[in-house]
Amino acid sequence: MFAAPYSDLTHRHLAMLRAVRAGRCELSYSCEPDLFIDGRTSCDQVAAHLLAKLGLIRPTITGAIGQRVPAQLTRAGLELLAKAERAAGGIADAA
Repeated sequence: MFAAPYSDLTHRHLAMLRAVRAGRCELSYSCEPDLFIDGRTSCDQVAAHLLAKLGLIRPTITGAIGQRVPAQLTRAGLELLAKAERAAGGIADAA
């Protein structure tokens, strides 16, 4: 398991997690998955790669290398997002 520096996550990371939770995201199926939000590539692929490496997001299905597949939050991603939203008083802005 990757040692997760969750304290280093920014508002952008959290917004990406909320977009994944809302079902708006796809990942390219690869060892360094790119994130697509609403059909468009994310402007911060470094952040997307970090979310995948931390085990916060994953593809919902197995695909061919490079194929876009739906993204989902892992249990760790769900828990982290819930904790962040509780800390913010339940206020969650859209990604």
